[in-house]
Amino acid sequence: MSGIPNLKDLVFRDTPFANLMNKRIYNVLLIATKYDSFMLEDDGRVDEQIFNEYTSLSLRYPPRFTQVTTEEEALNELKSRNFELIICMPNMDNRDIFAAASEIKVHYPNIPIVVLTPFSKEVSKRIANEDLSAIDYVFSWLGNSELLLAIIKLIEDKMNAPDDTASVGVQIILLVEDSIRFYSSALPHLYKFVLEQSQMFAKEALNDHQRTLRMRGRPKIKLARNYEEAVRIFDQYRDNILGIISDMSFMHDGVKDPYAGYKFGQYVRKTGLIIPFVLESSEAGNHVYAKELNASFIDKNSKSYPQDLKKEIMQRFGFGDFVILDPHTKEEIMRIEDLKDLQRKVFQIPDDSLVYHLSRNHFSRFFYSRAMFPPAEVLKHVDVSDYKDMDEARKLIFDLIVQYRRMKNTGVVAVYQKDRFDEYSNFARIGDGSLGGKGRGLAFIGAMVKRYPKLEHDNFAVNIPKTVVICTDIFDEFMETNELYPVALGDADDETILRYFLRASLPSRLIEDLMAFFDVVKSPIAVRSSSLLEDSHYQPFAGIYSTYMVPKIDEKYDMLRTVSDAIKAVYASVFYRDSKAYMTATSNLIDQEKMAVVLQEVVGSRYKDHFYPTMSGVARSLNFYPIGNEKAEDGIANIALGLGKYIVDGGQTLRFSPRHPHSILQMSTMDFALRETQTRFYALDLKNMAKALSVDDAFNLVKLGLKDADAEGSLKYIVSTYDPCDQIIRDGYYPGGRKILSFVNILQHDVFPLADTLDQILRIGQQEMGRPVEIEFAVNMDPSDHTRAAFYLLQIRPIVDNKEIMDEDLASVKNEETILSSTSVLGHGIVNDVQDIIYVKTGAFNSSNNQLIAYEIEKMNRSFTDQEKGYVLVGPGRWGSSDPWLGIPVKWPHISNARVIVECGLENYRVDPSQGTHFFQNLTSFGVGYFTVNPFKGDGWFDEAFLNAQPAVEETEYLRHIHFEAPIMIKMDGKKSLGVVLKP
Repeated sequence: MSGIPNLKDLVFRDTPFANLMNKRIYNVLLIATKYDSFMLEDDGRVDEQIFNEYTSLSLRYPPRFTQVTTEEEALNELKSRNFELIICMPNMDNRDIFAAASEIKVHYPNIPIVVLTPFSKEVSKRIANEDLSAIDYVFSWLGNSELLLAIIKLIEDKMNAPDDTASVGVQIILLVEDSIRFYSSALPHLYKFVLEQSQMFAKEALNDHQRTLRMRGRPKIKLARNYEEAVRIFDQYRDNILGIISDMSFMHDGVKDPYAGYKFGQYVRKTGLIIPFVLESSEAGNHVYAKELNASFIDKNSKSYPQDLKKEIMQRFGFGDFVILDPHTKEEIMRIEDLKDLQRKVFQIPDDSLVYHLSRNHFSRFFYSRAMFPPAEVLKHVDVSDYKDMDEARKLIFDLIVQYRRMKNTGVVAVYQKDRFDEYSNFARIGDGSLGGKGRGLAFIGAMVKRYPKLEHDNFAVNIPKTVVICTDIFDEFMETNELYPVALGDADDETILRYFLRASLPSRLIEDLMAFFDVVKSPIAVRSSSLLEDSHYQPFAGIYSTYMVPKIDEKYDMLRTVSDAIKAVYASVFYRDSKAYMTATSNLIDQEKMAVVLQEVVGSRYKDHFYPTMSGVARSLNFYPIGNEKAEDGIANIALGLGKYIVDGGQTLRFSPRHPHSILQMSTMDFALRETQTRFYALDLKNMAKALSVDDAFNLVKLGLKDADAEGSLKYIVSTYDPCDQIIRDGYYPGGRKILSFVNILQHDVFPLADTLDQILRIGQQEMGRPVEIEFAVNMDPSDHTRAAFYLLQIRPIVDNKEIMDEDLASVKNEETILSSTSVLGHGIVNDVQDIIYVKTGAFNSSNNQLIAYEIEKMNRSFTDQEKGYVLVGPGRWGSSDPWLGIPVKWPHISNARVIVECGLENYRVDPSQGTHFFQNLTSFGVGYFTVNPFKGDGWFDEAFLNAQPAVEETEYLRHIHFEAPIMIKMDGKKSLGVVLKP
């Protein structure tokens, strides 16, 4: 059984650094004489020094000191507020130094008490004879503020070690030392060193917030002052010990044992764990014992003691550079500075060196000391003998780094650093301003996808495209340094504004950053607007500003020019006439609008001279037009081949509910499939490199037909074929015959779990945003392997339409208040600008006249079209049926101004309702309501008598047209499929 894990089953969870170091020391009570506290205060300036110590090591939360001089004052302070630590500086002429401490400990047994005392022979004598049971630690104080930092951190480490080692495997450095003077000088060195190192490693974090959190994963330091304590700490944390530094002689069974350190070393070695051990002694002769334990030796009397200690820790505990040695000569072969460096060099490490370092756990220690717990844990549990050869080991280390970096990069807004952004980076920002609406949405999606690793499937990855956001502060800088506001806010036309913007220059730091970005991104780049107001929760600003697509150009400077121009053009689009008009309409001020720009790789593949994805789509978590057994909350998706612009422009898409991917109305009959499926699509034209950008952001997109796609070979796995001879549609791609975009392999045959993924994302999105959402996405199939595809989320936003806020209970509306009420309604919202009703008179109705009725309706509709007004249309049977016996055979243009269409069943004319399937595409795109009523069987209500009593504007043999002075209120609740038309 090999101990090597299968990386496929391995999901790295991000380390929850925010949960580490949860217990802190915020308040310290200092009990000292006026003189001592003056020494601390004035000479020491405790607060200030501690604060400086903290900030220089980028630690947060320095504690506050409260100073008192007597035990009485101390007890009063302790009554009035919380203290996590008490420090006593006893007065030496006092008969009993430690009485105060013992007294306080009786009342407050849980607060640690530390005694600080200036050391002299006199003091040592007294301490030897005192009862120290009430005191947690004694330190020797020589006015060094670093010692205070070390004391506070030592106590915090003691409080947090059990939780932090158990939850993520934080490491422990154990110091065994009984000389008070000595550990008072060694601990500050040790802490300073560990904190400086973890500060350096934290630089690998992706932004400031993460950097501060990463510091919490630093190794903790524990102090043992006798043999029993050392063994207890070692046994408790044996799996998490990074290294041990031990004195040679200390107390063992209550007596001073000159070989206690050696015995403790033997105890550790017996466990078989590979743990670096440093033995210290003031007798140089003891180095033979160190050698026997395979430990390092440090002479305590050496003048260079602090440097010696630092050097040993650097080399043995995994800090500093990772030096790869030749095991035979112990000479350095290479040095590894950081994670990226290891990723680059791991394949160059010679076999014997790799065996040497792996067998000594140096690799896992390298990760542990840098608080990279997931890869460290994996490597620690693989024995060298598990690898069949060293190539397997190299590959494992490389894969672990890749997976770790991927996991780290997802869902995090990193600060863009040109030397760090590479193929594992996902989302970075340039500048310190806001990310804008789209940018925020993308960052949110990234974080959301990371929280739900279950969304991933082997052959169907879910993520967001590589993204860099240029924040709003760069927009401000660009506008101000180029003095563009006068032109922008003036009355110039769009072309002029664009010309001015293109002439201006972007901040120079941006240029280098962009160059580095081009190196990483291999596909075309979309330059999108991300303004403060766009997609902001309550304002539908989508689609007002420009999005340019820039093909990948091999010549870097051409690419730079084109992308820079596109960025400027997006900036200019804030001030175009339409945008200004839209601002006024939504009562926003244009000077509140600031623009961030999203640079994103375009999802898709290259087909000859065109670039486009297998599909783009939009999905919503609420569907107001559910048919068959769909429910409103099942959601709805629209997908199309090619770029998403086709969907935004209202093109013919394939519509399905993610929970019912097998029932697709458009594929239900042959007639539908041939008439109602997509025939054209948008692609990026890789050949058309216009010299200058134009105001129209679609200048380099081309609209192609399915024949073009067929010729380029992109239809193979997503179509059905119409066979004209047999008059049937066959699933799949066959030569000859018209191709129908049914996405059948994906939806019916589940080649990849698109419907399931959409369903989960809509559900999660709605849950996390707290309201119904709409997402935009793209899917691209791997051209070389059609069983693999990647799903990219491009956008998420709350669904907000004023007409969609429906909080009234329509079931409680009484029939006598309504002209119509129905319990089978498609559509949602309130319509309050309709004053007309056209209805088919039921008294003389005969279905043989349906064709004539259709002509009359067409005539009436025309006059509404001319006046641009809407009406309610009521009639029996199925509207738009191709069989005139089943309903009135109108086509959509004949009733295009109807705002609500009603199918009304009659006692002597009972037809199964069609629920608007004949005009489904139009109903949904124009938001038209569709009611079904059957009053004769108590299903819904139609008050024809009330209408008959009103004067008619126009009356024919079959129709009446009524006009009301006041508007009639139409209310539809799409979630419960209820609807009413109220009397005026």
